[in-house]
Amino acid sequence: MGSENHGAMESVAVVAVPFPAQGHLNQLLHLSLQLASRAVDVHYAAPAQHVRQARARVHGWGEEALRSIKFHPLDISSYVSPPPDPTADLPFPSHLMPLFETYTAEARAPLAALLQELSGSHRRVVVVHDRINAYAVEEAARLPNCEAFGLHCLAVSMLAGQIDAKLLHENGLAFSGVESHATEEFMDYVRRARPPKQMWPGAGLLANTCRALEGEFVDTVAGHLAADGKKIFAIGPLNPLFAASASMPGKQRHECLDWLDKQPPASVLYVSFGTTSSLRAEQIEELAAALRGSKQRFIWVLRDADRGDIFAEGAGVSRHEKLLSEFTKGTEGTGLVITGWAPQLEILAHGATAAFMSHCGWNSTVESLSHGKPILAWPMHCDQPWDAELVCNYLKAGVLVRPWEKHGEVIAAKAIQDVIEEVMLSERGMAVRQRATALGNSVRASVADGGSSRKDLDDFMAYITR
Repeated sequence: MGSENHGAMESVAVVAVPFPAQGHLNQLLHLSLQLASRAVDVHYAAPAQHVRQARARVHGWGEEALRSIKFHPLDISSYVSPPPDPTADLPFPSHLMPLFETYTAEARAPLAALLQELSGSHRRVVVVHDRINAYAVEEAARLPNCEAFGLHCLAVSMLAGQIDAKLLHENGLAFSGVESHATEEFMDYVRRARPPKQMWPGAGLLANTCRALEGEFVDTVAGHLAADGKKIFAIGPLNPLFAASASMPGKQRHECLDWLDKQPPASVLYVSFGTTSSLRAEQIEELAAALRGSKQRFIWVLRDADRGDIFAEGAGVSRHEKLLSEFTKGTEGTGLVITGWAPQLEILAHGATAAFMSHCGWNSTVESLSHGKPILAWPMHCDQPWDAELVCNYLKAGVLVRPWEKHGEVIAAKAIQDVIEEVMLSERGMAVRQRATALGNSVRASVADGGSSRKDLDDFMAYITR
């Protein structure tokens, strides 16, 4: 790269503005690290405890890579950070609403000050913001040398469904949006944070997906945006892709990986429901009975939804101690229960891991498929029922454990055990596993030389440094 070109690169600043929930923090941090590795000046702006959370939980990058980004705490006032309520009627993390409301009301001013400062010292400032953060687009629009791109952290097929419901219908997909799977309080908040007129703001969209997963849906959205002179760059998966044996430089290897090393190939079921879901006590007992009864090896991440501030006093305490001690005795040797933070990417990449029982958050879905692992789909709220539909009915790389309509019921151990045995042991399960393996190969090819996601990221870089 010529020095003259390098000078031009230095004169572009990228400011990442994530939404303060784990799956959103994570995607923008992975993207920031990729951009920084291409010699762009990258700034990551979030409330102080969410900067800390994103850094503490990042997988696949060492400390040195993190030093390539400038982190900026956006000062917001304190908010209540209650524990989740596993007994709520709707399994939505309503306990995070005080954080969301405070964040949207107060992050604007410190972000505006940061953009103002960077706009004075750089030829161009590019704001890459979570699509819920419409305030970031408005602030970018005030500055003459600033432009904004939304990061769509969910499946692009959801956007395609809003544009052309017929397309989904032709693919045998029933689209019901997010509204029916979230609380009215949250939907009202989203309408205020991102007014309907702000549906497609800024210069275009980046998406954590790839053509191998959602090609025809990307085309639909691309056509729609092009009419407005805007682009979509499908640059996923944003998560790093591990070789099974890789260990992170300078990071202590998690003990569960040593346990996985001792298991036969493709023999372990990984069970985790993400950072915004808590199961009721009765449901946990049924799931425990199903895992015991199936006699399959497993790693079960048993933890409640994150609080708004995961570092607050009492936030790390597990309510599952009693069940755990009994369950762990009964499953010694075949299973492992983790109540802390688990290295999900490394577990999914491991050769001993066969499949993933998941809530189908988009991060988990993409991470699982990019490592070729099929999904036992157990959606909880928001976009997760859609992701489950996409994985099971369209990609044919998963089996539904529980339709979302039954979210109010406790699913009996027998029903859960049947799905575990189907995926791990049956002919049909073998077909689903093979399909996931093939998809994994295609997804990984997307980000390799010559792949569509690599090309879209190159095009995005060329665009912002033009």
